[in-house]
Amino acid sequence: MATMRYVLLKQNDSIFFVEMPASHAYQLSALNLRLHKEIDKLTAEHIPNLPYAVAECNDVELHDTSIAIVSGLDYINSLEQDFAAVKEKAYPLISLLTEIRALQAQLEQWYEEYEEEQSI
Repeated sequence: MATMRYVLLKQNDSIFFVEMPASHAYQLSALNLRLHKEIDKLTAEHIPNLPYAVAECNDVELHDTSIAIVSGLDYINSLEQDFAAVKEKAYPLISLLTEIRALQAQLEQWYEEYEEEQSI
């Protein structure tokens, strides 16, 4: 059984958890910090509204049905789509997309290996 960690994200007045393989949760937190550091440099009209990573934890037991747990791969795929849609001319957006896509590829590989293990 895979060990998962949860990254708590806050966006405006709402929170949600992103379920990540324990080996990759810190990468999502670090990516989130990097994106926040760079997002103010973007000059495009449409810039994604990025949540803040506020915590990581090993277990989550939800008592509020309005709080979601999102798959790490689903979240990173959505993040990649949001940043790929930015029409930036002044700032080298490609470096941010490269970091997002690197984590995306790692997660895809992790989930493929995990599914193979489960089918044995």
